[in-house]
Amino acid sequence: MKNTLSIAVLTLASLSVSATTITYSDFSDLSAFQLNGSAATISNPVGNALRLTDGLSQSGSAFLTNTISLNNQASFSAAFDFRITDPIGISDSDGQGADGLVFVIQTVSNTAGGSGGGIGYQGLANSVGIEFDTWNNGYWDDYDGNHVGIDINGNVNSVVQRSVTPRMNNGAIWSAWIDYNGLTDLLEVRISDNGIRSASAFLSYTVDLESVLGSPNAFIGFTSGTGAAGGDHDILNLEFRDDYNPVDVPEPTSLGLLTLGLLAVIGRKKRKAVC
Repeated sequence: MKNTLSIAVLTLASLSVSATTITYSDFSDLSAFQLNGSAATISNPVGNALRLTDGLSQSGSAFLTNTISLNNQASFSAAFDFRITDPIGISDSDGQGADGLVFVIQTVSNTAGGSGGGIGYQGLANSVGIEFDTWNNGYWDDYDGNHVGIDINGNVNSVVQRSVTPRMNNGAIWSAWIDYNGLTDLLEVRISDNGIRSASAFLSYTVDLESVLGSPNAFIGFTSGTGAAGGDHDILNLEFRDDYNPVDVPEPTSLGLLTLGLLAVIGRKKRKAVC
């Protein structure tokens, strides 16, 4: 997740009001995670990653062993990079590779996860999942083999979804930002293949997550599943905040400082020009 406003980001870090921020710049140490199925740490050209699946007919998931308390009406902000490589097996309309991965917040168990078109998320009650789906499973995917969707309570027939271009399993590093504001009940998803967070959401949905989860104590993690098609599904980094506090967005104070600095530079240039 690239930043062009490094000064603002540094200020943001010092001003954050979130009680808990979990940051993994890579996954060389997975001691805080419960690994299930094929999930493991691996070393690849972009660093130590959390690999969820890497073959056919697999199930892989990783959840923080301890729950995180989402006390402000289930509000949270998260950001991570992922990479899907080496597609194998059968093909759908856009080529080999399946089934994708899901960012999950749930209150059931840290050992959850399954295989195939359910992407390890299907059937997981008291949960919200953001799926990055790379296989056309027919009607429940709106016949779309490359999309982002918002899933509720283990149902992979997304409440809202949107196609992504190009293919997410093209080997590129993709960045995702997920924010939920419990005061407005608005869940927003952003995705990019250039590391830059957009001002507008790629996908949004209004939902009372406090009621969906049923408890403020939630397991945070990722799932993936493959069937007759598969690939390497890697999570490269993660930042999670236990309140609505979007990652890579400068705080108003830091923006003001940055603006004042720019105005001062412009003013000096103008005075020099007058002289």
